[in-house]
Amino acid sequence: MPTGLDAQFREGMARLGSGVCVITSDGPAGRLGFTATAVCSVTDTPPTLLVCMNRRSQQSEPFRRNGVLAVNVLAGHHRQLSQLFSGATQDMSARFAHAEWLPSVTGAPLLSSAVAAFDCTIENLLDIGTHSVMLGRVIQVVAAESDTALVYYRRSYHEVGNAHT
Repeated sequence: MPTGLDAQFREGMARLGSGVCVITSDGPAGRLGFTATAVCSVTDTPPTLLVCMNRRSQQSEPFRRNGVLAVNVLAGHHRQLSQLFSGATQDMSARFAHAEWLPSVTGAPLLSSAVAAFDCTIENLLDIGTHSVMLGRVIQVVAAESDTALVYYRRSYHEVGNAHT
């Protein structure tokens, strides 16, 4: 259990609301995915995103080998899918069986019901402390209409947006 500044940092970061995404990949190392809130844009020219992943994750090396990723931004109704991809099951086929996935330019699976999906090639990887920062060059964007988005704030899920439809 972290103490001191590490604990204060985690507590402070729990107060930073973040969009919830499922990060997927497919390629020589297989089809895989995880839930992430540490996702943000880096630049729009060229379109680039960053995704942070714990280096102790069993998926860390397979993501590196595949060299591609998709950032699937979740809608409010995707809470269960987020929980599955955050480790509720280690069986990747079971994770992917709970939603419809579309092919992408790079081969990374795109969630058909995502608020937005960004198909990327991994352009650079930086190892910082316990995490890897994957810089993804965006190759394709699929955006959909959605009344809500899923946000993680103070260690729980929240649905934001126009809850009435």
